Formats: sequence, structure tokens, C-alpha cells
Amino acid sequence: MEKKIAVILGDGIGPEVTHQAIRVLESVAIHYRHKFYFEYGLMGADAIDKTGFPLPDATIELCLNSDAILLGTIGHPKYDTDPSLTVRPEQGLLKLRKSLQLFANIRPVSTSAALHHLSPLKTKVLEGVDLLIYRELTGGIYFGNKFLSDDGNQASDDCIYSAAEIERIAHLAFKSAQQRKKKLTLVDKANVLETSRLWRRVVQGMASQYPDVKVDFLFADSAAMQLIIYPKHFDVILTDNLFGDILSDEASVITGSLGLLPSASIGNGGALFKPIHGSFPQAAGKDIANPVGSILSAAMMLDHFGLTTEAAKVRASVQWTLENGFVTKDIDPVNFYFTSTIGELISDLVQDKIPTELHPENIQLRKSTII
Repeated sequence: MEKKIAVILGDGIGPEVTHQAIRVLESVAIHYRHKFYFEYGLMGADAIDKTGFPLPDATIELCLNSDAILLGTIGHPKYDTDPSLTVRPEQGLLKLRKSLQLFANIRPVSTSAALHHLSPLKTKVLEGVDLLIYRELTGGIYFGNKFLSDDGNQASDDCIYSAAEIERIAHLAFKSAQQRKKKLTLVDKANVLETSRLWRRVVQGMASQYPDVKVDFLFADSAAMQLIIYPKHFDVILTDNLFGDILSDEASVITGSLGLLPSASIGNGGALFKPIHGSFPQAAGKDIANPVGSILSAAMMLDHFGLTTEAAKVRASVQWTLENGFVTKDIDPVNFYFTSTIGELISDLVQDKIPTELHPENIQLRKSTII
């Protein structure tokens, strides 16, 4: 298989973690005889610094002509501290979603027994957690008309959805539920919001098309509570842009580290894969960032390409490193390994260079060399 992959390294730790994901993809290509071609574009604070724009036209063109996009992280504190700035890094990501019609954000959240001690939740709550969040990306309050009065004392943000926008992401969520535990939970605020009532009517009307999927409904505040009290209750969560933004970040904390979680954004014009964490500029250039979220995002990309065996191999390699204590500083601040070391280890595991039956004490790891 041959695929062209657009790479946007982004800001902060983005370049470091993305390079490790590329390293793993290159190992997959070697081991399974594929060809992946990587081409680079600018977005975010890096793009503003170099071009004056958060998303140059050349990057849009690159992404439109690629089979998938691998994105690092976007954002920098110098743009966060001044709310009056009219050009901001995040505008690039919003524009890219619109340009490529990336209407569905998918975030898997699962727990590993080896990392239960890092989670704020008790072990008995964490066991068996395996859920998938489908967040609508291109509609709702983030893209509605915005108003600020001349005196600055009154503001509004319109929240608008159409039935067609709801249907297209709901179909994806239903189909995903069919491949999992056959349960779909719509999260809304239908007791208050007219847009939520539309979401509920549309999803209820679609349920008969998927008779094998059990559908239930939760208000957003109740769902936020249930994610903490009983997260294993959930299988596939479907929700709008705003609630999805909030709930997916809440769910990410369950695992114990933001650095572990991947995401995919798919739609009519392409597919984008990135870790969920931020740019963490304080750690940039120190080789201490966790590359696992980026590497698992690459695994989601492989699934998107139909390379499910390869994706499973990457996930198994990641799991082996976690279970055997080969982790970065965010997970173990004392006995930790470097970003580049974890990337190299996972790459070697993908290529079967290191037998997984070996005990960790028999492997010596340095910064960039596995002996």
C-alpha cells in the first residue's frame, strides 16, 4: 500500500511527539512492506511566526491532496495571555476542520491496569473502562454568529444545528456501536436547549435503522457525573461540539495521563489524527514529552487505511511498554525514559526486533539506543 501523509508538527512538544509517531509508521512500512510518503506543512503559532497566518493556503492544499494528516499540537502561551489578539493559533485548526469538512472527532478512552494508580479514580471504578466519544466538530456554538455590544457589556453566541449535520455523525456513531458493545448514549441538554431537542428527535428517528444497538439518553450534567462514578457504563457516546469538547477532556483524565490518548477527526474531505494533549511549551526540546498519544493516533490512521493488523501491532507494542514500566516522566517522574527512547522501543517492537517475552530487566535503555 502507498499513502501520502501530510505532517503538521505544530507548536511546543508537537514536533517531538510527532517525530516518534512517524518513526513508528516508518517501522510499520518496513515490516509490512508499505510505502508512506510524508510532506510537511505549517499551522498554529509556528505558522503565525513564519507567515503571519495560523493556516497558510499551502497547508490547506497539502492536506486536501493527502490521504491523511498527522498533527502535533497547536498553541502557545504568548497568544493565550492577550484576549484582544485577532490572530490566534487555534484559528488554524478550526479553519482546517471547515476546509476539509472534518465533522466528527473520535476519542477512544480505555484504562490499563498498569496505570490505575495514576488515575484520580479508584481501581474498582477503572476496571473494564473502554469507551468511544463521537463529538460533532463543525457546527454548534463554536461556529454560530457572535455578537458583542458597542459598550462591551452584552454578548451572545448562536448555537445552530441542522438535521443533516446531526445525521451524518450519528450514522458513524451507530455503525461504531454495532462493532463494539452495541450501546449508544446521546448526551444533550434537551430539557433546556432547542438544538438538543433536535439532536434527540433525529437520533430517536434513526434508531430503527440500527435495531441491534441499544440507545439511551443523558443530560450533559448527568453524563459528566456518570463518567466519574461509573465510566464503564458507557460504550459509544454521541454529542454536540460544546458538550463533546468538555466531556472528552473530562474522560481523558480517567486514564491517568493526557499524554496517552489519541484522536481522529474524519469527514467528507479527509482525515486528521492527533494526540489530545496540548502543546506543553514548558517541556519543548527536553525530550521528556509522552509520545504515546501521538503514536496511538498513528494507529488510528492505520485503521483508517484499512491496515487493522498493523494498527493492532502498534497498540500491542505500546501496551507492552506500559506494562513493563517503559514510560515517560509524566507517568513516572523518577524512573522515566526519554521521548525518543520510547519511540525507538515501540518501533523495534513493531518490527519484532525485541521479543516481547523478555523481562524488562534484561533490556538496557539509554537516550536513543536500545541494547
